[in-house]
Amino acid sequence: MPRALLALSIGAFGIGTSEFVIMGMLPQVADDLSVSVAAVGILISAYALGVVIGAPTLTALGVRFTPRQTLIGLMLVFTVGNTLSAVAPTYETLMAARVVTALAHGSFFGVGAVAARGLVAKEKGTQAISLMFVGLTLANVIGVPIGTFVAQQLSWRLVFGGAAAIGLLTIAGLVAWMPRVAAAPTDLRQELGAFRRRQVWLTLGVTTIGFAALFSVYSYVSPILTDLAGMPESRVTVVLALFGLGTTVGTLLGGRLGDRYGFVFVTVGLLVTAALLVVFTVVVVNQVAAVVLLVLFGAITFSGGPVVQNRAIEAARVQGGSLVSAANQGAFNAANALGAALGAATLTAGWGYRAPMWVGAVLALLGAGLSVVALRSQRAETARDAAAGTTAETPVEVPAPVRAA
Repeated sequence: MPRALLALSIGAFGIGTSEFVIMGMLPQVADDLSVSVAAVGILISAYALGVVIGAPTLTALGVRFTPRQTLIGLMLVFTVGNTLSAVAPTYETLMAARVVTALAHGSFFGVGAVAARGLVAKEKGTQAISLMFVGLTLANVIGVPIGTFVAQQLSWRLVFGGAAAIGLLTIAGLVAWMPRVAAAPTDLRQELGAFRRRQVWLTLGVTTIGFAALFSVYSYVSPILTDLAGMPESRVTVVLALFGLGTTVGTLLGGRLGDRYGFVFVTVGLLVTAALLVVFTVVVVNQVAAVVLLVLFGAITFSGGPVVQNRAIEAARVQGGSLVSAANQGAFNAANALGAALGAATLTAGWGYRAPMWVGAVLALLGAGLSVVALRSQRAETARDAAAGTTAETPVEVPAPVRAA
């Protein structure tokens, strides 16, 4: 695989660490800035707001440039945001800095996925995206625990400084390894036109509903383990690390199998997810079984991520597809919000910690059903293309694989 994919993975690792590490150092930030932990928690929402604003805006602004130029610019924004976070003198300036940092998030993954596909042969597009995404899963396994430890033992400011350093490293890698001709600039009107396609919205729907199954359970995994499985809080961190390893393996596996089986792989994965969650409601009282099921759950759900990302770009059927790619990143965030909210609703209703599992199972089944509709629509479209004598799947000319230096 081209070394440029390593640069993209490093960037994903930095972004993932910067996004999630704040959750592990809330007390340290609160004490230093003389605010409440709840106030620091609002920084998480501020970051999410920055992602929502930045994904479509910066991606739209970047269509006139090559992916290489856009990605370098996005990492500059990320680096500046983390540098400002590291030196922020007040709570208000830290919030502003976090929003600046978040602006690059969705666009980097959206444009980065397009660039990753341009570095390899078409039949390895999903695998290339998975190698980029694995940086995000490793952030939860390695980056966040290390960042939390540094914040507890030294200073939370060093953590954001480290994230800025990762940004600089990513820029150096992009400059050195990302080919200048990996892909060409595109037209904004053409990119926007992709949203008129039914296949695009079906894919975004599968991402939003199907992956909400993940977040309906994962958002409450700690109380599920302590209250239902009777696990000591000291062991939850270890289980979360194992879950993170499962998501990493799943992401890599999805890259390989996704190129071979396409959206069928996503459909089967969602059905298996629903079955696992039903089983989970029964075996959760056994600590060993609960851990095994959680790791499998993480591996299977994350294995579909690269596949739907690649499908979203293909469904756009335009040169580039960065806007649709970034929109799919927005759909992942929407899935996060939807799953967590539905899980919270069941808990508020007093239905207990098994209820989010049932919510996840239903969401997974709905996502599987929607993916079947998407598959049928895709096959019908392919048949029409064949009858018309046009290229199936993606009528635009896909750039030949470019070997990075």
